[in-house]
Amino acid sequence: MNHKIAKGIFITIEGVEGVGKSSAIQCLQQYLQAKEIAAMFTREPGGTQIAEAIRQTLLQPHSEIMSPDTELLLMFASRAQHLASVIFPALAQNKVVVSDRFTDATYAYQGGGRGIKLERIAELEKFVQGDFQPNLTLLLDAPVEVGFERIAVRGTKDRIEQEHLSFFQRVRNCYLDRAKHYPKRFRVIDATKPMSEVHDIICDHVREVLTGDSINGISMA
Repeated sequence: MNHKIAKGIFITIEGVEGVGKSSAIQCLQQYLQAKEIAAMFTREPGGTQIAEAIRQTLLQPHSEIMSPDTELLLMFASRAQHLASVIFPALAQNKVVVSDRFTDATYAYQGGGRGIKLERIAELEKFVQGDFQPNLTLLLDAPVEVGFERIAVRGTKDRIEQEHLSFFQRVRNCYLDRAKHYPKRFRVIDATKPMSEVHDIICDHVREVLTGDSINGISMA
């Protein structure tokens, strides 16, 4: 894929179910709006009409068992559309783009959770996005049991939320492994802290990226 040089900043929010990603995104919306910073909020899988249709296929329960390979390919198909139609154009307009999940989620869920070899995921990552990576990844972390308690009140669970506790433990472990491997990009936040404290920490990390001298644009070559 041929990608232009982006001028904006790309921030991703990651974590297992029930860690408070939705609340974190609301916090960032208020923070960036107060700073009068042009920002766009999106999600994965999804973010465009085509990608949202893929999301429905991925998350709705089926009588037929979905192959892990099918799930992986659909994730990257959705991502390719998302990047081309939403993320890259917004960054080129010098916007801050905040995405609820991105490629780290694929490593965590399809790699850690499903057991797909990480090398295979890396090949698709390279094909779809080249060297493009977020400027900042906020990983909201909490014991899986805590997340399960929080989502228990939501009612109907989607196809992936119906997985067993052991699946999400593998997902969490993979997330934490990636945070150790990419410490310059990741910020691990204890999501068991009071919500107000979590929000303050999030805003502090985002402020650092917005004001950092090292942020001169994002290479998509």
